[in-house]
Amino acid sequence: MKQEEFVDLITQNQGIIHKVCNLYCNNGEEREDLYQEIVLQSWKSIGSFKGEAKFTTWLYRVALNTAISALRKEKRKLNTESITGADDRSLYIADDSAEEAEKRAQINQLFKAIGKLSKVDKALVMLYIDDLRYEEIGEILGISANYVAVKMNRIKSKLKNMMTAA
Repeated sequence: MKQEEFVDLITQNQGIIHKVCNLYCNNGEEREDLYQEIVLQSWKSIGSFKGEAKFTTWLYRVALNTAISALRKEKRKLNTESITGADDRSLYIADDSAEEAEKRAQINQLFKAIGKLSKVDKALVMLYIDDLRYEEIGEILGISANYVAVKMNRIKSKLKNMMTAA
């Protein structure tokens, strides 16, 4: 694949990379670094893309594997900085009505709950939110569609409990 074709595909599907970065990183600088790492890893492994699956499926797999690997590396490092400030992944909606403020609060609460899930569960939720079929999710994560369905039911229950407990 030529570099121009690769750049076009990444540009067309950059939303996938942004979703993974937003899900696995807490601040803008980390997201930018992860975005660059995902693009780099995608370029390095583009030779493994045979066209048997959709490009988006392949890109999700590369992005999730890169994000999870980056988290593992980060956990190995000794964290000497104290964690301060609010999570900047909050969604901002321009409408200030009470109804919109309540929706915004619920969405932020949901994303905080999702952030507490395991790496694999976060990936499942993200792919589910993107309206992928269980078969596609299973293909990306290397598990069966039936196992995806079972995991999603468990995750939904867990998120519901987390939301009502908060």
